[in-house]
Amino acid sequence: MPTDTPELLTIDAFIRHWAADRPQRPAMVGERRINFAELDTSTQRVATALLAAGLKKGDRIAWLGKNAVLYFTLLFGAARIGVVMAPVGWRLAAPERRYIVHDTESKLLFAGDGFADDARALAPQLPLVQRIFSADEAWAWIDGTTPAPFTASGTEDAILQLYTSGTTGNPKGVELCNRNLFGLRRHAQQAGLPWAFFADDEVVMVAMPCAHIGGTGLGFMALAGGVCGCVMAEFTPDGCFDAIEKEGVTRFFAVPAALQMLVNHPRCAKTNFSRLKYIFYGAAPIPLALLQQCVQAFGCQFLQAYGMTETTGTVVTLPPEDHDPDPKSSSPRMRAAGRPSPGVEVKIVGLDGQTVSTGTVGEIVTRSSNNMLGYWKQPEATARTKTADNWVHTGDAGYMDADGYVYIHDRVKDMIISGGENVYPAEVENAIYGHPDVADVAVIGVPDATWGEAVKAVCVPKPGRTVDPASVIAWARERIAGFKVPKTVDVIIELPRNPTGK
Repeated sequence: MPTDTPELLTIDAFIRHWAADRPQRPAMVGERRINFAELDTSTQRVATALLAAGLKKGDRIAWLGKNAVLYFTLLFGAARIGVVMAPVGWRLAAPERRYIVHDTESKLLFAGDGFADDARALAPQLPLVQRIFSADEAWAWIDGTTPAPFTASGTEDAILQLYTSGTTGNPKGVELCNRNLFGLRRHAQQAGLPWAFFADDEVVMVAMPCAHIGGTGLGFMALAGGVCGCVMAEFTPDGCFDAIEKEGVTRFFAVPAALQMLVNHPRCAKTNFSRLKYIFYGAAPIPLALLQQCVQAFGCQFLQAYGMTETTGTVVTLPPEDHDPDPKSSSPRMRAAGRPSPGVEVKIVGLDGQTVSTGTVGEIVTRSSNNMLGYWKQPEATARTKTADNWVHTGDAGYMDADGYVYIHDRVKDMIISGGENVYPAEVENAIYGHPDVADVAVIGVPDATWGEAVKAVCVPKPGRTVDPASVIAWARERIAGFKVPKTVDVIIELPRNPTGK
C-alpha cells in the first residue's frame, strides 16, 4: 500500500510520526545507518545540545562538507527547534565560503569529513563563530547529550538557508520554512499523482550536493515519505550504480550532466534497475536525444522538475506519460518543462507585469506555499523577486500553451548552468578583472557535450601586453570555485558594446 500521512507540516511532526509508526525501519544510510527511532533520539539530542550551547529559534548554524548522515541529523535536529541550517557549497573557494558563513551570522560551524582543516583556516575571519566541530567531534557532542524537552518549531519558522548567486556577485541566503518544504505534499496526494506516494520499502538516493535544493530537498522527500534516505557523499557514477544495486534505490534526482555520465558508463548496461521507479531530473536544459536515451536505458518513470531555490524546488513537473522514448518521436511535450504542480499557480507576464496571451513569451512567475520567506537580511532584493501577494519572479523567459504546459524559451538573466551549477558571468568577470594583462573581459556560456554549458571568458589585453589563456584560468581558479572557472579563454582586440556600454 502507498504510504500516506496526516497533515504534517513540520520536521518535528514527521520525525515523531515515523518514530512511532515504524521505529525499526531504516531512516538513513551513509557513514552511519540509523532507523527512525534512532533518528528521533539523535535529533532530540541535537536540539538539546544546541539549546544548551545558547542557541535559540532563528539562530543559524553552518555546514561545510559533502552530503552526510551527520549533516541531515544536524539539519533535522536544528529544525525541530527552529534553528536554521545553512550548508555551504564544498566546491566554493575559501573567500566564497567565508562570505557565506559570515553572512549567516552562524554561531556554530560543522565540518564534514575532510573539511575540518578548511573550516579552522577560516576561523580568524569568522568572528561570530563560537565553535568549529569536526565530524568526529560533532558525533561525540550529539551522542554525549541527554535529550531534554523542547518547544517545537512552527510551520512558518525558518529551518533552512540555501545560498543562490546573484548577478552582482555576492550570493543571497534564501530562507525556507517548514511549510515551504512540506506544503505541497497534500495537494499532490489529493490529486492522486503516483509519485507523491511511497511504498514502505522504498529508498531515496541523495546524490546531488546538499548546498542545493536538489540535494537537501531529497532528504526531506525521504523523511516525508517515511522511507530510507541513501546519502551519498557526492555524485559518482560508480557510487550511484552501487547504491542502486546494493541499497535498492527506488528514486533519485539528477542534473542532466549526471544522467549523461550514468547512461554512457560501461556499468549502465549491466546494472539491475528493476527496483528503480522514478528518476527526477532538472536544474539545467537537457538535450532531447539524451533524455530519450535515458528513458530507454533505465526502464523507469521519468519526471522533469522545474523550479528554483526561491520556490523550494519543483513547482512545474513534466509527468512520465509525456516522455516518449522513441528517438523518431517529435512530440513537443518532451521539450516542455511541464505543467504546474497541484497547489501551484503559474502565469507568464510581460514587461508591464500583466499576463500575456497563450503562446506569447514573457517572464515566468509563480505562487504557492513553496515560495521562500525571503532573502536573509535583504528586503530590497526580496521585494524585487517576491511580490507582496507572494508571486515569485523566476527570471526565466517562457510561454504557456493552450493545455497549460510551460516551455522555457530562454533565460531573462545571463546565468550559465554548467553541470547543474549556477554561474553568473558578473561573478567570474569580477574575479578576472584584476589580472595584470587583462583590460576588459566578458564571460559567456557555450554549449558543452558533458556539462550542458561551459564557461568561456573573452578577454581584451592591456596595451602592450599579451593575454595567456592558461594564466587567466589559473588566476580565476585562485579566486572562485572550480566550476565557475573558464574552461576556455578567447582573446580579442575589443569587446562589442551597445550605446549604453553593455
